[in-house]
Amino acid sequence: MPQRTAKSAAYGPWLVGLGAALWGTESAWRIPLNELFDARVIVFWEHVFILITFLPILIPRLHEVPKIRARTWGFLLFSGFAGSAVGTIFFTLALKHGNPTVVNVILNIQPVISTIGAFLLFGDRLARQFFFYAGIAIIAGVFVSVTNPGMIGVSFEQAGLNLGTGYALICALFWGLSTVAGRGVMMGMSLRLASSMRIVVGLACMTLILLAYGKLDGAALWPAAAQKHTAKAIVLLFCLASISGGIPLLIYFQGLRLTRASTAGYFEMMQTLAAVCITWGVFHASLHLHQAAAAIILIAAVAMVHHVQQALEPAQPNDWR
Repeated sequence: MPQRTAKSAAYGPWLVGLGAALWGTESAWRIPLNELFDARVIVFWEHVFILITFLPILIPRLHEVPKIRARTWGFLLFSGFAGSAVGTIFFTLALKHGNPTVVNVILNIQPVISTIGAFLLFGDRLARQFFFYAGIAIIAGVFVSVTNPGMIGVSFEQAGLNLGTGYALICALFWGLSTVAGRGVMMGMSLRLASSMRIVVGLACMTLILLAYGKLDGAALWPAAAQKHTAKAIVLLFCLASISGGIPLLIYFQGLRLTRASTAGYFEMMQTLAAVCITWGVFHASLHLHQAAAAIILIAAVAMVHHVQQALEPAQPNDWR
């Protein structure tokens, strides 16, 4: 038995890293999908495809649904709305309107947001060093976002800030708060049911959003650009929902069960590495020297935020997008 436990502990972090890295591949599919669909429609189809793959997990656990408490439902509804639906829409828009590499690096600010959210909602303690490292992360995030930092005092536009940066920050806010809500969900239901129901809630939210914007019709759901490239659209949506969606979710949480939270946090950074390799290497979305340096500082500062908080609260869950 000790030998089996040691082996699990050895490969657990690598499962976390693999799941996070697969999450990081989503830019490879979202960027070309932005040329075929509206951002909201992409997220809608993503949820449809993921739900289909999750049905074998969801159906056997439907008997647990009546046992869900109202408080847990509240956390689940917010998590599905903020993280699965709205946050993902803003991420898709950020990739469309900004430098994809900058967008993926900026999203590393999420742990700072989720830590503050957990402090306000659950009364979690903040480490004394938290504000120091969080401050460094925020300043570094500013320098990652701008192409001409010397022009910040003149105007944000001349400094190089654009819609993509704004959308990325909004996405980080929603995903960070969704992580906090996800913690509340995990207290009231099993992991597999929680993962599946979050997709159901996300799809319901996306359906309502499309209905509100008048896009729940054939012309909007499958526009002319997608009709011209039907095979390409289906393949990209399938890859987004499987390679970057359902599969990494299962791998990540399996790894998380076998890994200390403080260790998992560092392996989660494989997501950023994979994303940057794709956006910079494939789509040639390069960074200026000061942006690359700021990106390294940002990631290091967020790693330290994670480290000091896990030393204080070692049992906290890591991520729930």
